[in-house]
Amino acid sequence: MSTGTTQRVCFQLQVDPARLDEYRERHAAVWPDMLRAIEASGRRNYSLFLREDGLLIGYYEVEDDDAAQAALANDPRTAPWEAEMAEFFVALDGARPDQGAPRLPEVFHLEDQLAALDSGAASATTAADAGPAASATTRTESSEP
Repeated sequence: MSTGTTQRVCFQLQVDPARLDEYRERHAAVWPDMLRAIEASGRRNYSLFLREDGLLIGYYEVEDDDAAQAALANDPRTAPWEAEMAEFFVALDGARPDQGAPRLPEVFHLEDQLAALDSGAASATTAADAGPAASATTRTESSEP
């Protein structure tokens, strides 16, 4: 689900629970080249959330996720970082973390639903202004006893 051209992407990975402190330390000061590569790929509003058992949830927004992934895969600044980070994750089967992370489908977004609600309210107001014929509904039940 997304409005306009912005894609909201959420992904999940599992960090080795024995390496949580080191993972946090590495992300407290990500390499400047990696930060610039992420920025250049078009990803923005990028956050990582880490649970105490190692469950990692990531979120970012982007105009074109496929293009952003390709940009990161082809950017020479990202491969060394991703290679080092791969050691922290379980069940990636050799994939780079930025490429192998399973995506979570979005099922709710407040702003999308509010926009639809506001759009529907505007449509209802327009129909009411047009008179009774414009807002008539069809009955499907029989009124016979």
